[in-house]
Amino acid sequence: MSEARIETEQDATRPLRDDIRFLGGVLGDTIRDHEGPEVFDLIERVRIEAFRVRREEVERSAVAEMLDGVDIAVALPLIRAFSYFVLLANLAEDIQRDRRRAVHEAAGEPPQDSSLAATYRKLDAAALDGTEVAGLIADALVSPVITAHPTETRRRTVFDVQTRITELMRLRQRYTETERERTAFELKIRRQVLTLWRTALIRLQRLRIQDEIAVGLRYYELTLFDVIPAINAEVRAALRSRWPGVELLPRPILRPGSWIGGDRDGNPYVTAEVVGTAAHQAASVAFGRYLRELVELEKSLSQSARLVPVTPEVAVLAATGYPDPATHADEPYRRALHGIRLRVAATARRALGVVPDESVEGATADLSQGGAGSSASGVVGAVAPVSRMPSSGAAVVAAQSYPTPQALLDDLDAIDASLRASGDSLLADDRLAALRHAIETFGFHLQGLDMRQNSEVHEQVVAELLAWAGVHPDYASLSEAERVDLLAAELRTRRPLLGPHARLGELATKEVGIVRAARQVVQTFGVEAVPNYIISMCTSVSDMLEAALLLKEGGLLDPGEPDGPPSCSVGIVPLFETIEDLGAGAATLAAALDVPVYRELVSAKGMRQEVMLGYSDSNKDGGYLAANWALYRAELDLVEVARKTGIRLRLFHGRGGTVGRGGGRSYDAILAQPAGGVQGSLRLTEQGEVIAAKYAEPGAAHRNLESLIAGTLESTLLDVEGLGADAEPSYELMDDLAARARAAYSRLVHETPGFVEYFRQSTPVAEVADLNIGSRPASRKPTNSVSDLRAIPWVMSWSQARVMLPGWYGTGSALEEWIGGDPDRLATLADLYRRWPFLRTVLSNLAQVLAKSDLDIAARYAELVDDAALREQIFGMIRDEHARTIRMHAAITGNDQLLADNPSLAESIHNRFPYLEPLNQMQVELLRRLRAGDDSELVKRGILLTMNGLATALRNSG
Repeated sequence: MSEARIETEQDATRPLRDDIRFLGGVLGDTIRDHEGPEVFDLIERVRIEAFRVRREEVERSAVAEMLDGVDIAVALPLIRAFSYFVLLANLAEDIQRDRRRAVHEAAGEPPQDSSLAATYRKLDAAALDGTEVAGLIADALVSPVITAHPTETRRRTVFDVQTRITELMRLRQRYTETERERTAFELKIRRQVLTLWRTALIRLQRLRIQDEIAVGLRYYELTLFDVIPAINAEVRAALRSRWPGVELLPRPILRPGSWIGGDRDGNPYVTAEVVGTAAHQAASVAFGRYLRELVELEKSLSQSARLVPVTPEVAVLAATGYPDPATHADEPYRRALHGIRLRVAATARRALGVVPDESVEGATADLSQGGAGSSASGVVGAVAPVSRMPSSGAAVVAAQSYPTPQALLDDLDAIDASLRASGDSLLADDRLAALRHAIETFGFHLQGLDMRQNSEVHEQVVAELLAWAGVHPDYASLSEAERVDLLAAELRTRRPLLGPHARLGELATKEVGIVRAARQVVQTFGVEAVPNYIISMCTSVSDMLEAALLLKEGGLLDPGEPDGPPSCSVGIVPLFETIEDLGAGAATLAAALDVPVYRELVSAKGMRQEVMLGYSDSNKDGGYLAANWALYRAELDLVEVARKTGIRLRLFHGRGGTVGRGGGRSYDAILAQPAGGVQGSLRLTEQGEVIAAKYAEPGAAHRNLESLIAGTLESTLLDVEGLGADAEPSYELMDDLAARARAAYSRLVHETPGFVEYFRQSTPVAEVADLNIGSRPASRKPTNSVSDLRAIPWVMSWSQARVMLPGWYGTGSALEEWIGGDPDRLATLADLYRRWPFLRTVLSNLAQVLAKSDLDIAARYAELVDDAALREQIFGMIRDEHARTIRMHAAITGNDQLLADNPSLAESIHNRFPYLEPLNQMQVELLRRLRAGDDSELVKRGILLTMNGLATALRNSG
């Protein structure tokens, strides 16, 4: 690299280094002032030594020796210090990313891939036919689905302080022309850092599912409520301007979802009450926001009827506003909006039982009174502050609620049309437009709550229901064909299996109650409130029909009239998870569509069938490369089934934060799908600390959401696979590689005696299960089997120990064996790497994982294994495969640096290395103490803090 190039890159990253240095200095000052010089000096010595380790000036053992035997009272502030260093470094990197993007745009450079601007350019160059585009993106949907995650345990207070520091740092870089301004901003930042230091980073009690619901919903107030509707409006306008003769995107393309409160697979704490709580809290967020926005609109749209005419529709709305005709008599928009606000409050009261207490000071009238506002002077019509909106307010009680979100939109559309008719489009395009887009996107439900349960549970419950009803005494004894015939017949009959006095076991009672609670949610908030029912570990047609029968018993599936078809408001979604189930998934779906009653259910939903693909269990089952190829093959087969059967296929990608669970850059992942695998719509899960990294800040949220849409549009409308006639030979090559990779992975994970014991002793997996992290148990069943361990603790434990095994193991062996020293075979793979997004993405994600791994640190964790021979055998296999995989990556890509294609990530890892080192070393030290018998609460808390700090540092640990 030339000296000029090095100098340019150093100049570009100097603001980031300055920010990290400044924030680190402020935190250091805070620690010295409030923890004392002894603690500060140790932290500073450890930090300096960690930097020396990074520069390879001292051995890795230097930091470990400094922390050996450190008193727990000193260890806790040390762990907190490095955790906060990392948190502040993340904050600085987010600011730098926005800074670089602004510089890029200001320089007039072409838009970067993954941005919508770049996508629009590609679409323009392709000169696509509008009618064809309309067909390809009919029923378009991009849905990020938020799920709970055990490493995301930070409190809302911490997020709030982070947000304030971020805002202050942005202002500091813009408004520090004088010494006085610099001093003022520094003082404000110091106050926030002190607040951060004095605030507990994590909760001490086990995270309840109610807490997880609240954690998921906070992102709406942080970013999503503003960002999602704005992107929806932008994309719709951009596409319609390109194809003006076609009504594209009649519905918003971005519509979010959630699993928190509806996913009961392995989580005994999800109950009927929790389902209702999740839906009501989400709706409360939506109603509260609408009411606040209506208050602001009522204050701002002060046009006088003496100066501006209004349409007849607005005149009618104005007449339904304030009961006292003298109140704002010549301000029709204020009167109309007051009436709308009353009706929204009445709608909230009907749906929730209360009106969200979200009114804003300074509203134009007190809704609880329903009459003229009053002030201290007693002047009629004067502005009176409103601090709350009691659900018992006479005006709210008397107001007519809105039956649907569309009815509310109709009223707001009337105001919009009136403003535009009088030439006030500037006003219509501001706050009113934002509110209209929000209601169109979020409705009254805010987000779709998916239901999920394991197929084994469905089988048990259905067997009990059938036995109780006298339909069949031993459902479990039936063959698959017999089960399908029986279930299909039951789905046709209007007779319920349960009467009001049915006596069921605990499990069946709970499951039926949950589905009935979901029905109540649908009746209250509409069909989009519970859009999908997902069947985990789906392996057969009967698994799908059992879920359908449970939905029928709960009142969500209507068998129809005697001569009419059945219908179900909830989509039945099979989840194929293991490699074998992925391979058989297309055949299972085709067989289900051959069952007339099931096909009629799909037909009633416009022939739309969603299928979920499990990245986590397939990876745990067969390793990184085998799982990725099994998913690709499954998609190819499902696309073919869709073509033959005439269904519109939507794929739901169950991706985690780490590469071992399907993580990586979402845009690249979407482009890496096979032809026909997107079809204008996709859903994908978002989890844990990845949610915070993507959605806690408006700029990051906008970037990540637009990248999802950009990838979806490009994958749907353009040819991105790039293989052409080489497709089938390339697929066969990958079949071979995947088989070899799976064999290598299985030799370690499934065939090496003592592997499970090694895993449990060399990682914090046992502590993940024992400590108060998350509401969900770490295992599906109380066994020591890898297959029963949930994917999150499996991946998270390897990540914490810096092995990152699920994201690479087996790939190096497969590549080395297939190439076999043949330069032609190596050239074939190198060519595919350049041309095929799938292989390029697989190797790029693998490189990211390898770059975050650290086998010197992993060796410290391996020392926790009691059996020295087992330790040497298994860690030796891991070490050899790690080196082999790095060699193969370099040979195929032609890059000796793992992150040559991702310099920003390389810089990020380089910057945070000194903070990772002490956290890992301290975690090993505390694990050793805990396992030696020191089970004090402080030691356990220290381990939990290191887990949280490492998850924050790695940014995608589980």
